[in-house]
Amino acid sequence: MTPSSQQGIPSSTETLKQLEVDPRQGLSAVAVNQRQAQYGLNAIEEKKTHPLVKFLSYFWGPIPWMIEAAAILSGVVQHWEDFGVILAMLLINAGVGFWQEHKASNEIEALKQRLAPRARVLRDGNWSDIDAKELVPGDIVRLRIGSIVPGDGQILSGENITADESALTGESLPVEKAIDDPIYSGCIVKSGNLNAVITATGMRTYFAKSAELVKEAETTSHFQKAVLRIGNFLIGVTAILVLAILIVSWLRGDPLTEVLLFALVLTVAAIPVALPAVLSVTMAIGAGRLARMKAIVSRLVSIEEMAGMNILCADKTGTLTKNELETAEPALVEAENPKEVLVHAALTIDPSQGDQDPIDKAILKAINEDESLQAFNQLELHSFDPVKKRAEATVERDGKQIKVAKGAPQVLMELCETDGSLHDKVQRAIEDFAAKGYRALGVAATDENGAWHYLGVLPMWDPPRDDSAETLAQSYERGLDIKMVTGDHLAIAKETSQQLGLSTNIYAASDAPKTESGEISIQPEAAEQASGYAEVFPEHKFNIIKALQAEDHIVGMTGDGVNDAPALKQADVGIAVSRATDAARAAADLVLTLPGLSVVTRAIEEARKIFERMTSYATFRIAETIRVLLFMALSILAFHFYPVTPIMIVLLAILNDVPIMTIAYDNAPVAKNPVRWNMRRVLTIATTLGVMGVISTFFLYWGVKAYFDLPHETIQTIIFLKLLVAGHLTIFLTRNTGPIWQKPFPSWILITATELTQILGTLAAVYGVLIPGIGWGYALAVWGYSLVWFLINSGAKIIAYRILGMTQESYAME
Repeated sequence: MTPSSQQGIPSSTETLKQLEVDPRQGLSAVAVNQRQAQYGLNAIEEKKTHPLVKFLSYFWGPIPWMIEAAAILSGVVQHWEDFGVILAMLLINAGVGFWQEHKASNEIEALKQRLAPRARVLRDGNWSDIDAKELVPGDIVRLRIGSIVPGDGQILSGENITADESALTGESLPVEKAIDDPIYSGCIVKSGNLNAVITATGMRTYFAKSAELVKEAETTSHFQKAVLRIGNFLIGVTAILVLAILIVSWLRGDPLTEVLLFALVLTVAAIPVALPAVLSVTMAIGAGRLARMKAIVSRLVSIEEMAGMNILCADKTGTLTKNELETAEPALVEAENPKEVLVHAALTIDPSQGDQDPIDKAILKAINEDESLQAFNQLELHSFDPVKKRAEATVERDGKQIKVAKGAPQVLMELCETDGSLHDKVQRAIEDFAAKGYRALGVAATDENGAWHYLGVLPMWDPPRDDSAETLAQSYERGLDIKMVTGDHLAIAKETSQQLGLSTNIYAASDAPKTESGEISIQPEAAEQASGYAEVFPEHKFNIIKALQAEDHIVGMTGDGVNDAPALKQADVGIAVSRATDAARAAADLVLTLPGLSVVTRAIEEARKIFERMTSYATFRIAETIRVLLFMALSILAFHFYPVTPIMIVLLAILNDVPIMTIAYDNAPVAKNPVRWNMRRVLTIATTLGVMGVISTFFLYWGVKAYFDLPHETIQTIIFLKLLVAGHLTIFLTRNTGPIWQKPFPSWILITATELTQILGTLAAVYGVLIPGIGWGYALAVWGYSLVWFLINSGAKIIAYRILGMTQESYAME
């Protein structure tokens, strides 16, 4: 299944006539200018958003709306200090998100520059090298072994041509080409030199048709959904409590300015100003760690998706396999041993060019310069002829000449005088190899009298990578369901799957049910049950991913070719493997720069750590909102007492932001199975810690009010210090599911940032910086009280997790 299977292709002579070009002169400068104006650049068009529009988009959404509303309210009551702080928070939040996404986009843009940057072209009778993007239909180009085809074209001249079309079709074997055959943008010339006329460029190429599917792929990140849900929850809580305060205060006849001011304070306290920024920074820092593992993240939110990925669709060719042919044990016909078959096959290879052809390279690798070859002297060589379907050579040994040949097994049988039993033996070998997905190569030689003898059938196959089986086993241990998706034949897919230890419940995409229009339809239930699909085209891979996503799976897809790009884009986690085409890299979320998939398992571990850090922060932020907002609201409503001043709220917000930013550097456990945003878990634990915080603060307020009869200002400072110390300690409670001594221990960066801000807040409370001073005695008492409740809260958290059915056994501690 290659694009070469098209019918009705005109001859090269007709094509040249249609394109109005002389193959000896090429296009003139005038013709080139006209066609560039008509067809545009030889590049894939992409819709890009202006940077200013992208930056402004960060000011639109529920969370930015809350921050903007608070800024407007502070301006209305002329509280300009709060206005400045809120505005700065808004700009920092937008700036961090914009900058991180901008950096990722630049990395992918750099990767795109690698595809066929130059082309040798004939213009005005002269050959020259130009940028491939300047090619136009009608250009005559010269391609050599290893050249990347810069546009769709048709072969004008050349011999013994093969092209690697695996980047387009996923098929592992090179495709034989002859004069008048089409060639396609993005393919690689594996053997032979040729001249070709370009017939299509840019968005009109076969390459671009696959890229067009990428535009249809559109998914909404689970991370984005979670942030919105958290924001909406906090908006709801804030709206209810602030509205209650406004109504009660109005009924009490409180001054309007004072009521509005505290409504502003409560709103600022509830706004998760740093929520998007902290989560983005956490993922950005994680992306840096992944880059050191040789995995480049092109879309930050894909890290969260990777942590929850439960199905990995792995492309076979070049991903699970080496994408290079190897020989297997030959089937003997008249040869005495396997070595004899390999030696005679190697005699048909030109030593100076053999390593350029994948079949010849595999044979030479298998024979490994065996000394038996030294006994022969190659007198004459006829390289592989696509018409005759064989390569032939005349060799000499001990003064005697013989001929040797390798090629299509049925063709070599025509050379030999075979009886029925010999024919059956060869045919049986061919069928046995075909059942395993191997490509059969016949080998024959003449005797001294010139009579041909069939030596054997040599199987060729694309073997699995050395690390693939181990990597897949590790993936299974991490709760991933692996599905192979390939353009190769069903037999090849099943054999490879068996070699890798995967299930052989693989279906041919062509056997899937079809719609009324004749298109193949992949049913979600069938996609779930299958362990893979073979004989797929780009649109099939795309549909397989969508079918699995319809069943609420978070789907990953690995690939390296243009044909993988649509599925890579549609997948929740698109993974472009080493040596992937630029189209695949541009569509992917994760780009591997080392061969193999072993880095994927390490990336999954890192992603799950990052996810735990994000969950820890989200839980902490909601708990803090409940603890502070609910306590202040109840104080005002029930006791008609303002527990803290506006400046204290501002200080709490600033001092809280410092340690929570370092959560991104914290040590985190690794979940044994895929993880997703569990809002029930987040809200339950956050509510538990928040309510416990409210209870402990009210006990403190009641104690200092009833037994010590302290001044109003002193009580406010004590409450401020308690909210600060206990709030920072809550960070250590949300980072795991067990007791505070559960491994992994907090990172030194998190501990340092937390303790420094606690000390700064304590010094401000002791010495009266910006707030009334209370002295060391009361300050130390608050610390002791907070530490006692820290242990009580830890126990409450553990009980809550047990009620939820989550224990530390769900994680691999490090």
